[in-house]
Amino acid sequence: MDAVLSLRPLLAILVSLGAAVLIIACGRRPNLREGWTLLASLLKFGLVASMVPWVLQGRSVEWALPALAPGVALALRVDAAGLLFALSASFLWILTSFYSIGYMRGAHERHQTRFFALLALCLSATMGIAFAANLLTFFLFYEILSFATYFLVVHKGTAKAISSGRKYLAFALLGGLSLLVAVVWTAVLQQGAIDFRPGGFLDAAIGRGTLQALFALFALGFGVKAGVMPLHSWLPAAMVAPTPVSALLHAVAVVKAGVFGFVRLIGFIFGPELLHQTGLFIILAWTAGATIVLASLLAMRQDDLKARLAYSTVGHLSYIVLATALLTPTALLGGAFHIVTHAAMKITLFFCAGAIYVHTGLTRVSQLDGLGRRMPVTMGAFAIGAIGLAGIPGTAGFVSKLLIARGTLEAGQPVFLGILLLSGLLNAGYLFPVVTRAFFRDGPAAGGKGCDEASWLMVGALVVTGGLSLLLGLYPDGLFHFFSVAGRAAGAIVAGGAP
Repeated sequence: MDAVLSLRPLLAILVSLGAAVLIIACGRRPNLREGWTLLASLLKFGLVASMVPWVLQGRSVEWALPALAPGVALALRVDAAGLLFALSASFLWILTSFYSIGYMRGAHERHQTRFFALLALCLSATMGIAFAANLLTFFLFYEILSFATYFLVVHKGTAKAISSGRKYLAFALLGGLSLLVAVVWTAVLQQGAIDFRPGGFLDAAIGRGTLQALFALFALGFGVKAGVMPLHSWLPAAMVAPTPVSALLHAVAVVKAGVFGFVRLIGFIFGPELLHQTGLFIILAWTAGATIVLASLLAMRQDDLKARLAYSTVGHLSYIVLATALLTPTALLGGAFHIVTHAAMKITLFFCAGAIYVHTGLTRVSQLDGLGRRMPVTMGAFAIGAIGLAGIPGTAGFVSKLLIARGTLEAGQPVFLGILLLSGLLNAGYLFPVVTRAFFRDGPAAGGKGCDEASWLMVGALVVTGGLSLLLGLYPDGLFHFFSVAGRAAGAIVAGGAP
């Protein structure tokens, strides 16, 4: 693969880090503070999008960072897999920034300067994870993201927020410690050669038992953020945070960092050939399959809207883990594309939940009867996200789910096709009642006559993400070449892992 030396990966990381400093400096001037947030999000996306042509040409973009110590190298490399993650996160940060301004003002949240600064720091860490060229660089930014997110989870400062923050931090520290041991052990086994490589860089001569133990450590480290059961319980608890944080957790950064870790683990550390030899792929596939079903069943029991969406996220993240574990070209393409489609659909649902809360104070599904007549735009966008997650044709979710379903047959594992079909029905079972209550039942949530929506900043953001959920279903490659980049990512893993 040809490499292009460029500062752009580093600048994509630094732009929001610089914005965090400026946000703190302008804390007493809200308009200027929010202006820096918006400007940084636009600049970050511009830098990331500018690298798409190079990646589609089959080239990588690289930049070396200062070494932490002799022989301890940090480096950035933008390949198709990393670009896909970064492109989705940076684009959605633009919309999250607009939405956050409307939400934080509408909800009269305290400590808004700290909130926007931490949000920017999280996006810097996310870019670092996406563009990390080796395990050490990945681990460094992965842990920065963990600690920055902790302060967002406890933002409200209530007893419940502090308790949820402690739970999140306990899980994050467990995952981080496991990942640290895995990284150090891998570096020792590989004599420091820990650069990500399509098809993997580990040698089968290491030994089956050692490889299995190493895989378990990596899976624990990534499984926490990815919400793979039984490592998921921190995620619903973290819903106590402001809704923009929930959107960040569930669509843009934290949980996607976990599933992206699995992409690196399977496609760029172990590789398809080694995973087939050791039989580790089928264990991970069954774990993901069980998570998909159990999370959907738990979602159906939740009356709190954000909690219902949280369990939905747990299940849908494992779609990506399952697809990656199947190791077939079509499944890998579907899993990579689901990183983008799930982000668009799930952030839409969380944006809607936040708009409902700020404008009406309602948080429970049982309180939403008739709300569709009062907030038709918000609930219409929610309906689009709901049918997308259920996999209805014409939506983004249908495309990625269809590819994963085909991948199960390609892998000779039709049992997972049954799990996907069951999950689709369960998705409809816990999301469609929200829509039917809002539009087809009478209740106090309907309020007076006429439309009564939240602020235009919030509604505008959720309309765009809802539209994206449709656009990616009708024209998968019609915006920023998401589908083509996903295809490049899947192709690199398959070609690199060929015997």
